[in-house]
Amino acid sequence: VLMKHFKKAVTLTDFQTGLVQSAFYFGYFCFAIPAALFMKRFGYKAAVVLGLVLFGAGALLFLPAANAHSYGFFLVALYVLASGLAFLETSANPLVTVLGDPATAERRLNFAQSFNPLGSITGVVIGSSFILSGVEFSPEQTAAMSDAALQAYYVSESQAVKGPYLAIGLFVLAWAALVAFTRFPAAAAGRTSEEVATTGDFRALFSKPRFLYGVAAQFFYVGAQVGIWSYQIRYTQIEVPGTPEKTAAQAITVSLALLFAGRFLGAALMTRVSPAGLLALFAAINVLLCAFAALAGGPLGLTALIATSLFMSIMFPTIFALSLKGLGPLTKAGSSLLVMAIIGGAVITALMGYVSDQLSIAMAMLVPAFCFVAVLGFARSAVRA
Repeated sequence: VLMKHFKKAVTLTDFQTGLVQSAFYFGYFCFAIPAALFMKRFGYKAAVVLGLVLFGAGALLFLPAANAHSYGFFLVALYVLASGLAFLETSANPLVTVLGDPATAERRLNFAQSFNPLGSITGVVIGSSFILSGVEFSPEQTAAMSDAALQAYYVSESQAVKGPYLAIGLFVLAWAALVAFTRFPAAAAGRTSEEVATTGDFRALFSKPRFLYGVAAQFFYVGAQVGIWSYQIRYTQIEVPGTPEKTAAQAITVSLALLFAGRFLGAALMTRVSPAGLLALFAAINVLLCAFAALAGGPLGLTALIATSLFMSIMFPTIFALSLKGLGPLTKAGSSLLVMAIIGGAVITALMGYVSDQLSIAMAMLVPAFCFVAVLGFARSAVRA
């Protein structure tokens, strides 16, 4: 939603709008290892509280960014917000994997992450309702406007983010206070004697090829997911001409609903099918769906693109859990590198924007098709392991 909004409010190319995701996921990349070291020193709970505080601070920075009408300021705010998410992601995922039987870690993490799409759906609804104005001018219309009228339009669009992000910032800071005063299990409240922060943990991980393959698979998966969702409104409006932006945003809501359903479906299927085998099947299906969206276009291409979310559902938690399996005391350090791999969302989204500018938004969907090939390769290697 923000990418569509900024393209309008600051007049950007597809590549430039991709910098929204670049700033966001670069924050993950920079803070994943510091988050892991902090978590190992102070425990899961402290990392969650700090992550929420940083998240809230980043959201509140949207207010001065809107007042300044500065795209660069917005990107800084997103970077700060993402730094908080790096702490949350690094701490929450491994916490779920260690609180229970290691044999069912993948299923447990898939179930826990089944609730993620509910937040995402809420975010899209809020964004499309309170940020997207529905006012869209063609290049011919903007060319006919006076400088004063055009500037007033751009400023009005920038101001639209203030209310939602003020509410988000205050809510998250209140949640941080609630978590700070909540009793956590002993394993989550502090560090154990073997969890002293050391760079040796990270050096040791580079001797584990299966884990490194998992990091690469996570990089490409997140890049594919973020890229598809980031340009879904753009794809809808180009391939189904005449679709208003608010209507186009509903395609993302449907995608997230499919992701939500897929998480529960995946968790159920994993009682009968190996997680690695299911991951391989879903990755292969998404290679075909993305290729079809790129080559067919139109309403059928859009349908295929939306359908990819059903099969993306299990990918992040399953790659995460399969990569961490057997790491023992290296689990927290491994978790941070897997979170760093989220920078794929920055790289792949920008690459898709470049391909779109050079060719078309439809052809840009070949990029995530190649990404899912990498996920398929990891899944096949995990099946054989």
